[in-house]
Amino acid sequence: MHILLTNDDGIDAPGLLALAQAMRTMAKVSVLAPDHNWSASGHVKTLHRPLRVWPTSLADGAPAMTTDGAPSDCVALAILGMVEQPIDLVISGINPHANIGHDVTYSGTVTAAMEAAIAGLPGLAVSLDSIEAPSSVEAFRTAADIACLLAKRVLETKLPPSVLLNVNVPLRPREELSGIVLTRQGSRVFRDALVRREDPRGRPYYWIGGEAPAVIAEEGTDSWALAEGFVSVTPLQLDLTAYPALKTLRTLTESL
Repeated sequence: MHILLTNDDGIDAPGLLALAQAMRTMAKVSVLAPDHNWSASGHVKTLHRPLRVWPTSLADGAPAMTTDGAPSDCVALAILGMVEQPIDLVISGINPHANIGHDVTYSGTVTAAMEAAIAGLPGLAVSLDSIEAPSSVEAFRTAADIACLLAKRVLETKLPPSVLLNVNVPLRPREELSGIVLTRQGSRVFRDALVRREDPRGRPYYWIGGEAPAVIAEEGTDSWALAEGFVSVTPLQLDLTAYPALKTLRTLTESL
């Protein structure tokens, strides 16, 4: 089996190295990741400029490739020919923070796996539920082991068409996990605020700041699973149609 790895934190991120080392125990691994951090970049397809790709290596000396493109560009580049051998599975991560609820629309980690699903390949997005981003590879070992287990199962059983898995792992030793559960996407209450400042010349500039979002840990959701010490596995689909609303909104267009 041949697994493509990418991330949104950059080629030098410890989570990517931990994932690569774990996946090498079960399959051939190719790595194509961004040359810098693309966190919260969302689903990007670079069409307005050329993309550069060059060889590099991970911290353990293993060969890899990097690009000035986005995480989803990495997947597209690999599938379209930068990686010659056919790809069986795409895994994005390991992100140092959880990607739950509405985060999936912002997350470069998740949308890289989404790019795989668009291409008809199974995709996994793997994230670690930590507050402060760990700097050591060891901190990601449990999440990497869980990714291996799920990768084996996905390669054996396959995913439905246009479906990807969003995996979030608590920051704790493997033996302290409560288990692995299938969840639905939860929600968070965002408390963003606009922060206005001035540069030395008196010109205004702005940050989108505010408090950390509040988590609504409703039973069965991704946020609930993490709060209870479970690994959360949420199937996401490319079809964003709000099917229940089709009937209720039918009158919206009838008189037009």
